[in-house]
Amino acid sequence: MFKNLPSLICLLLILGSCQDNNSVAEEKEEVSIDEPTTDVVDIPDPDPEETSFILPEIDLSNWKVTLPIGRPDEVEPPEILEYATNEKLKSFMYNDSIEGALVFYTYPGATTANSSRSRTELREQMEPGSNSVNWTFSQGGRLKGTLAMDDISKDSDDKYHRTIIMQIHGRLTNEQRDLIGQKDNNAPPMLKIYWQNGEVRVKTKVLKDPNVSNTDILRTDSWTDDEGFNFNEEVGFNTFSLEVLVSDGRMEVILNDTESVVYESDDIKKWGVFENYFKAGNYLQTSDEGSYARVKYYDLEVEH
Repeated sequence: MFKNLPSLICLLLILGSCQDNNSVAEEKEEVSIDEPTTDVVDIPDPDPEETSFILPEIDLSNWKVTLPIGRPDEVEPPEILEYATNEKLKSFMYNDSIEGALVFYTYPGATTANSSRSRTELREQMEPGSNSVNWTFSQGGRLKGTLAMDDISKDSDDKYHRTIIMQIHGRLTNEQRDLIGQKDNNAPPMLKIYWQNGEVRVKTKVLKDPNVSNTDILRTDSWTDDEGFNFNEEVGFNTFSLEVLVSDGRMEVILNDTESVVYESDDIKKWGVFENYFKAGNYLQTSDEGSYARVKYYDLEVEH
């Protein structure tokens, strides 16, 4: 029995060595599995506010614009639709794509034939490219916009200048023009809405003589400004809405859907002889050197 003892011991040593080697291999495999291969870094999604932009909700298909340059220069549809790339326009009428506004910038410069003030102002064209198709109060109309005064200069007394932000302007037909012997079709503005020292001020026209003749009523000098009306709410440099509603013998102006002023006088009823068109934008009411104004429109809509 002892004769085979050395062989048995050798066999046991060989088996033990193999088992130890397998254990080491298994440990190495376990270590390699547990070790991390790389660090994982969380990358945040991009902020939509930093990568997106907003466009104003304004259809310019039925508007032309007058600028404070040239004689003065005007841009009509369809060219006005490309205002963002139009070299003549983009200094005076451009997008604020952060706030989603169309900016109207102006300063003292070129003026129209019947004014001494400059503007960057839209003029309604019911038929794109034509000033000859307009509307009467009996046909009615609605103009509504959301806007804000972005910046405006001050005078020598440290008071803000003022600018007209909406209008209803009268227009003579060719027959009316010829009847009174006038050279052009210009008639007075029935409605002027101002931004004035942070308030919204409304002015309309009244007849100097309530018994004026049917011919003389067409003359600009038969009309004068009323005393004006200031809304109670101050808008300052905040965003606000303005709505103008017109029907036969009636006109209403509404601020922020909460406060309104209504005109139903004989002057409004007699105004029915004129054609009209809406205007909106920035019509600066000063010629002071270095003055300017910047008005933002977020939306603008017209109905007839």
